[in-house]
Amino acid sequence: MKKIISLAAAIIVLSSLLLSGCGCEQPLTLNVYNWGEYISDGSEGSFDTIREFENWYYKNYGRKLKVNYDTFASNEDMYNKLSSGAVSYDVIIPSDYMIERMRKEDMLLPLNYDNIPNYQNIHDSFRGLYYDPDDMYSIPYTYGVVGIIYDANRVDEADANGWDLMWNEKYKGNILQFNNPRDAFATAQYKLGLDVNDLDHTKWELALAEMKKQFPLVKSYVMDEVFNMMESGEAAVAPYYAGDYFVMAENQAPGIDLKFYYPERTNYFIDAMCIPSCCQNKELAEIFINYMLSPEAAIANAEYICYASPNAAVYDDPGYAEDMGEEAMEILYPDIADFNELYNTYSFRNMDEDALIYLVELWEQLKIS
Repeated sequence: MKKIISLAAAIIVLSSLLLSGCGCEQPLTLNVYNWGEYISDGSEGSFDTIREFENWYYKNYGRKLKVNYDTFASNEDMYNKLSSGAVSYDVIIPSDYMIERMRKEDMLLPLNYDNIPNYQNIHDSFRGLYYDPDDMYSIPYTYGVVGIIYDANRVDEADANGWDLMWNEKYKGNILQFNNPRDAFATAQYKLGLDVNDLDHTKWELALAEMKKQFPLVKSYVMDEVFNMMESGEAAVAPYYAGDYFVMAENQAPGIDLKFYYPERTNYFIDAMCIPSCCQNKELAEIFINYMLSPEAAIANAEYICYASPNAAVYDDPGYAEDMGEEAMEILYPDIADFNELYNTYSFRNMDEDALIYLVELWEQLKIS
């Protein structure tokens, strides 16, 4: 038995030497989990962020790298998948309130900023926020505001005002709504002037009553499906993120005239890059995050996904501003200096377990109404 073990060990050592000698060393693997349609992916001649990072890593570190890139449709889907323990990712890009929850549940690893020197590009307005007050676990990737997208060829201009449009019976069967409880209920809460972070059950019941009024008017509850449905004219009204409006407007079918506006009260959010506790290669994950903050990658991603960037290398770049156009810059960057105040007023906070369970119960009640 000892001879067999020794022989096996010798074969393993010899194989390793032969592999390294012939340049056949197994590539490193990095697993990234991000929102759908949320990175420049090389389509239509765009910058292919993942492939470019793989090439950059090989050029700078002399080792092949394979990035496995998966997408999720909601923060809750991402959280459930990670908390199940069935998967392992090295970099994730959740939203602020989910980062707060994961941080408190020890699901995130602290960052080593020695590996992320490009963090210096992040504007001061996006540092020390409630979900990560010491900036230990996250670096902002994008930020934005939820607004309403509508087809001006089917929606009267006078009706395109506030959240009331989504409850307007004139557009029954042409209205889309978020397919996750936090975002969907928030539209009713903002409409009613309620605090989206108030845990008082009676206030949530007011929002449920408002959602039940809307229910018969809604064509479908959607997430990424909103792109095709609004671009094709299958629906005429939808709440969604400002950055996605530009993608839809660019791809709209003939006869569709998509427009966008912000209601007075609405959600301000940040999506940030984090390293989950299941990470298999933390230093490599930090190198990837640093690459994402580099001017080349950050500008390419911001141009492709059309979300606002907290990265000064992006919004201070004249070429980026010219490429995006005046309308986009006005919508995406109304005033970075005021972002902190608006964000603190209207952003989602993490809800405790009892509140989350109650929200799911309300969501189920809505779906069977």
